[in-house]
Amino acid sequence: MLTSTELLGKVNDFLANLSYDRKPQGLYEPIKYVLSIGGKRIRPVLMLLAYNLYKDDPESILMQACALETYHNYTLLHDDLMDNADVRRGMPTVHRKWDANTAILSGDSMLVLAYQRMAQCHPSKLGSVLGLFTETALEIGEGQQYDMDFERRTDVTEAEYIEMIRLKTSVLLACATKMGAMLADAPEADAAALYKFGEQIGLAFQLQDDLLDVYGDPAVFGKAIGGDIVSNKKTYMLINAYQRADGAQRAELMRWMTATSFDRAEKVAAVTRLYDELGIRTLCEERINSYFGRANDYLSAVSVADGRKQQLRAYAQEMMHRKL
Repeated sequence: MLTSTELLGKVNDFLANLSYDRKPQGLYEPIKYVLSIGGKRIRPVLMLLAYNLYKDDPESILMQACALETYHNYTLLHDDLMDNADVRRGMPTVHRKWDANTAILSGDSMLVLAYQRMAQCHPSKLGSVLGLFTETALEIGEGQQYDMDFERRTDVTEAEYIEMIRLKTSVLLACATKMGAMLADAPEADAAALYKFGEQIGLAFQLQDDLLDVYGDPAVFGKAIGGDIVSNKKTYMLINAYQRADGAQRAELMRWMTATSFDRAEKVAAVTRLYDELGIRTLCEERINSYFGRANDYLSAVSVADGRKQQLRAYAQEMMHRKL
């Protein structure tokens, strides 16, 4: 069985060698650019690891694994445009390097390419693979809309937030693990358990992002902390702070969240202090550990020998040990 590092190398090599022989170049150059500037490749690696639980030729599904990575990067390309972001992975975003119209059109073509690449699976798997992929893509769009809706609300509940991140983030990880199992002819019960494994890992991973944005080390996290606080993003942290705060604390939170002019460092420090007073960090860490524990339970239920689960289990552990 191959390690996650070996599989990552195969994914990067495969992406680098994909040919773009269609015209015009101005449409496809941004696509090659987006897929060349790195990333953790979590989704294709998860798909290959899940496949490798059952079969020893994960190279045979590299096209489908990279289809999922193509789709993921399409969503990031459009997210960057919607957020007016200047940088992605240390490089200019497509709408900055080219323009907004190029980002829209190249993003649309990435979505089509993702389907084209996914459809190159074995004909016997085509219906089930495209069914899962399409359902996942629809759910991700729904999650993105909920996220946008939440920006205009101050009464978002924890349950609503968890459902939003499940749709926006978790279902693509769940799709990756289930699809790997499906392509490897795994039993249906195993494929279902691996879907839940990916979903729970995704929830833990997103909540960890929320935590790192407040308490992470910028040198390790890769960006300045406090971005969610500055932008008033409805995160697990902020939602629970609203719910747990007393009158004075809630008033202070509201003052910072509604301020139109403020010092960035002062706002981040003040909101972080409120989180500390309310025990929000511990609350978030407990929820992360709960989701991670459930994920391991689902993986334990998969009917293959524990030895074959070692690489997937280790990769999940690695995902959840980003430094604070």
